Amino acid sequence: MYIIAEIGQAHDGSLGTLHAYIDAVATTGVHAIKFQTHIAHAESSIYEPFRVHFSTQDATRYDYWKRMEFTQEQWIAIGKHCKDVGLDFISSPFSNAAVDILEVAGVDRYKIGSGEVNNHLLLKKVIATGKPIIISSGMSSFEELDETMAILKEAQTEVSILQCTTSYPTAPEQYGLNVISELKERYQIPVGFSDHSAQIATGIAATALGAKLLEFHVVFDKAMFGPDVSSSLTINQTKELVEGVHAVSKALKNPINKNDNSAFAKVKNIFEKSLAVNKSLPQGHILTFEDLEAKKPKGYGILASQYKEVIGKALTKDLEAWEFLTEEAVI
Repeated sequence: MYIIAEIGQAHDGSLGTLHAYIDAVATTGVHAIKFQTHIAHAESSIYEPFRVHFSTQDATRYDYWKRMEFTQEQWIAIGKHCKDVGLDFISSPFSNAAVDILEVAGVDRYKIGSGEVNNHLLLKKVIATGKPIIISSGMSSFEELDETMAILKEAQTEVSILQCTTSYPTAPEQYGLNVISELKERYQIPVGFSDHSAQIATGIAATALGAKLLEFHVVFDKAMFGPDVSSSLTINQTKELVEGVHAVSKALKNPINKNDNSAFAKVKNIFEKSLAVNKSLPQGHILTFEDLEAKKPKGYGILASQYKEVIGKALTKDLEAWEFLTEEAVI
């Protein structure tokens, strides 16, 4: 399992906050940290509307992207910081110009956001870098994904794909966990899950269903400002998720053979039971169901599972109440 913590715009344009996120994420056990690389003049215009007008300090969406920008030198420092703390450096570029910046910064792999799946211009630019690519399927139909995947296959690009629902936060009926197996069967490549549910359980469920990559948003506190806060996990939740995902992954690699329970032989002798009588009975008494009880441990009388075999049989001797019923005691 490859686990990616996405910062996205949780830094709200603050370089110091971004670097603080790198240090915090490095303590959680994830493999990679993901950013978004925005260059306002290259990706947007004054005509772009807000999906949700959450940002009161930005008059336009263009202004917001402008506030999210970092310089080439700053991105180089970001990439170095990631490597210094042992995290893979991933980012989603939203323009060809952003790819140029990320290449200089030493990005390890690219994530293509679901809104960019049909941006074949950007796709061609990213393919040319030779870096591994992660595709988000969020807003795309299978027809659109087929076209994009054909381009990547022709270029022999190392690629994986994520089931994703573009809804923030994502409700349980929107998870689309069934799509994990559909993507795996359709494209025969590593398939993962991009989660916006803000729930630990969702990523664990995706792991159990065969996801090989897991991506989710991370925020310091759910009372913070930002477009993705409601769909994010906290740092402590991330640690819990990583622990759960590793446990499930280990379980999947170690299937249990229910045809072989030899490992439980000693415990079975303790917990399983032998037949006994629940009252004092004389020699010659014909046993009925109402005469019987089952008591621990196994091996001191006839097995409790064989009770039908003694009903209707006579006792060969007197038995005290709660005494084990042995094979010698019945005929």
